[in-house]
Amino acid sequence: MEMANTYTQMYVHILFAVSKKECLIKAEWKEEMQRYMAGIIRNKGHRLVAIKAMPDHVHLLINFHTTQSISDLVKDIKGSTSKWINEQGFIESRFSWQSGYGAFSCDASKPEKEIKYIETQEEYHRDKTVREEYIEILKREAVAYEEAYLFEDVV
Repeated sequence: MEMANTYTQMYVHILFAVSKKECLIKAEWKEEMQRYMAGIIRNKGHRLVAIKAMPDHVHLLINFHTTQSISDLVKDIKGSTSKWINEQGFIESRFSWQSGYGAFSCDASKPEKEIKYIETQEEYHRDKTVREEYIEILKREAVAYEEAYLFEDVV
């Protein structure tokens, strides 16, 4: 339930990868998966601003509603899409996302820069891996991290 006289405008850039950074997201069903993710986000009361699925990871820019935590939203997106991909039989093995994610605030008065970055992922990844990209974002956002745990499945 939302409190009266509560106003927010938050943009969150979320990034997460396929388990073991495998290139499992195929062009043939990528658009359908993106629409499925958009539906989850909309049904949770948020607004999807930009999305780009790469073969091994996904970027989302969400105008975030404060009635849900970021971690709960990411859990919903990852859990629902993993189940959906497996039910659709898009890949022969079992699909899963790696544990963890990155979530970064974006200047609400200028989301265009983040939108352009997300929309031009193919160009960006011509010479950078998802791991290199993630480290670059963490450094830019001054986030402390342990390199051994970046996008790795920790048992």
